[in-house]
Amino acid sequence: MNKKQSKKKVLNKKKKTLSDETAFANLEKKPILVNTQKKSSSGIPKYIADRMARRIFFTAGIPTIMGMSVFILSYIIVTRNIAEIPPSATIAISALFFLLGLAGLSFGILSASWDKEPGSFFGIENIPMNIQRAKAAFKPATQNFEENG
Repeated sequence: MNKKQSKKKVLNKKKKTLSDETAFANLEKKPILVNTQKKSSSGIPKYIADRMARRIFFTAGIPTIMGMSVFILSYIIVTRNIAEIPPSATIAISALFFLLGLAGLSFGILSASWDKEPGSFFGIENIPMNIQRAKAAFKPATQNFEENG
């Protein structure tokens, strides 16, 4: 018994084969160049993002690394019988460092200056201004939500 051919195979057989001339005729034509201009983005400029990344590395990266190293240090102290450390103390100290890293992440983002010049070392004077910028960025979205609701 012959099996029925699927519709896909039947359609493939019906396709016409192109001659070499028609198949390669379009290759010799010059491609049409599309002028794609970069749109100005309302995102964070690169120099500001780099400044934020440096601040985040120090204010969030170091406490996070310390939070992970608490487990290693605690393991070494307990296995060498230097001291008895309860597991809850290890977790609490590690959580403290992770929370400090989370606060450092926020500080690193909010304390970065948006001027061309880097600003002060800590950047505390930039925090209120950056909070206002963040609120202004989310304000149109919340207004649209309240109007539709």
